Amino acid sequence: MKLSDYIVEFLIEKGCTCVFGYQGGAVTHLVDSLYKYKNIKYINTYHEQGAAFAAEGYARTKNNIGVAVATSGPGATNLITGIGSAYFDSIPCIYLTGQVNTYEYKDDMPVRQVGFQETDIVSIVKPITKYAVRITEPCSIRYELEKAVYIATSGRKGPVLLDIPMDIQRADISEQNLQQFVPHDDFTPHFDIEPVIKHINNALRPVILAGGGVRLSGGSKLLNEITDSLKIPVVCSLMGKDAADNNSEYHIGMIGTYGNRAANFAVANSDLVIAVGTRLDTRQTGTVPESFAREAVLIRVDIDEGELSKKIKADEYPIRADVKAFLRELWNNTEHINAYREEWVKKVKEYKAKYPTYTNENYSDPNYIMEKLSQMMNPEDIICLDVGQNQMWGAQSIYAGKEQRILTSGGMGAMGFSLPCAIGAYYAGNNRPVTAFTGDGGIQMNIQELELVRRNNIPVKIIIMNNNSLGMIRHFQEMYFDCRYNATVIDYAAPDFCRIADAYGIRNIRIKEEKDYEALTEILHNDEPVLIDIDLPCHTYAYPKLEVNKPVEEQEPMIDREEFLKNMIIKPYNGNSVFKGGK
Repeated sequence: MKLSDYIVEFLIEKGCTCVFGYQGGAVTHLVDSLYKYKNIKYINTYHEQGAAFAAEGYARTKNNIGVAVATSGPGATNLITGIGSAYFDSIPCIYLTGQVNTYEYKDDMPVRQVGFQETDIVSIVKPITKYAVRITEPCSIRYELEKAVYIATSGRKGPVLLDIPMDIQRADISEQNLQQFVPHDDFTPHFDIEPVIKHINNALRPVILAGGGVRLSGGSKLLNEITDSLKIPVVCSLMGKDAADNNSEYHIGMIGTYGNRAANFAVANSDLVIAVGTRLDTRQTGTVPESFAREAVLIRVDIDEGELSKKIKADEYPIRADVKAFLRELWNNTEHINAYREEWVKKVKEYKAKYPTYTNENYSDPNYIMEKLSQMMNPEDIICLDVGQNQMWGAQSIYAGKEQRILTSGGMGAMGFSLPCAIGAYYAGNNRPVTAFTGDGGIQMNIQELELVRRNNIPVKIIIMNNNSLGMIRHFQEMYFDCRYNATVIDYAAPDFCRIADAYGIRNIRIKEEKDYEALTEILHNDEPVLIDIDLPCHTYAYPKLEVNKPVEEQEPMIDREEFLKNMIIKPYNGNSVFKGGK
């Protein structure tokens, strides 16, 4: 059979129902094969970056591999931002790139290029993939495909790339002669749950910190059962926003630089933090990690040994484990755990009641807008957030229910993520409703995918939080650059997005005042694509926000000092370093 046909049959066997990509000379054989089969669909995007983000949205929603295809040279390099996004956020994607014929490849010749568009994409992406290889022999295709899927989906998940020359794609192969890949390192970490039980029973103020690894491991249901049974307050990282039921009485919110005040106060005053599936970067701990949960025992659960070696506390308790396996073991031992502390739960709920996500209870406040939109959404919505102020408003103020998903670009933080991610999520989600939040800056990064939305009548709701500026950086300029709005307000502008939507043939609405929001309930529940342009003032802010060298509980704008001290069970941070981190 033709090798490119074999690749497609392999993907179908692995449960892949959609492949995203952009056509090109070096990948025509593979794309042609994708159109031969009825039980897999090729989705042609309008930019390879869009294809990469769509594959990520598909993988995260389906909890299976996402696949993107691109031609050699610029096609392959256009995937790179999406590959990096999948790598930093641990998403199992397979990128299949076309390459010049093997007899045109420069190999070790001291020249820059032999074949047209020849580019060594394997060397370029090795730092941001778990595995990348150029196929040089047709007979190795089964081995390399099986190896790629295994690596992408085992341990800490992540992207892989197979670079396939044109003559390899069109080669005839005999299936029975293909070598099989056999994993040799099927390592299952072992851990002891008894110390964890002991720490929980001894704690007066326990908190569970849920990261993205909870969803990736399939442990969300277990986490909800544990928190409800043990009545332990739960907070989340940005990537763990949808790991726990946000509507649970024990869910306090997101922590960190742009976290909810209530969640940051809960972590700051805790005496035990069980951090599951999160790398505890400085966006969570603040730029002074030694101030983070400084009087708490820190238990860290992660599948990645490297992350556990990056200590936050000198005496933290690391557990290398699959997050779902850890949560299952904890769930199996709940009868031995007495975690409920009435006064502590009361205090944490007090934080949550005292500090809602919005400052003003009207539509002039973007956080209030987000919370109201959250209430209008379907209970099974997939919500995609772009990067910028809209991401922080959404993470602070959207309450994700048990069946809802929130997808965003965490480690890479790539603007232009949400629209193509929403397209991928739609194709993975069995026609579940999808909403893509973005800003006027982010939407312009991959605005060309509006044509794909129209062409395939994808019922995504595209909500642009439009302040006609690059708001997050504009805020930095106010803080650190004496309000010199270079390239954020000066030398920056946004077009009329409703007119652009008209040009694409997409229904649209502009929201300027409170009465305009009345139309959104119907719009958010209909089955057609709609672009919603929400008009905001230029000077919007993502608050609360942490300045550098402050503990997470001391966010801007600062609250009254007397009120702050009443919130503190432990002593306020005095600025003296107790531990610098490291191995």
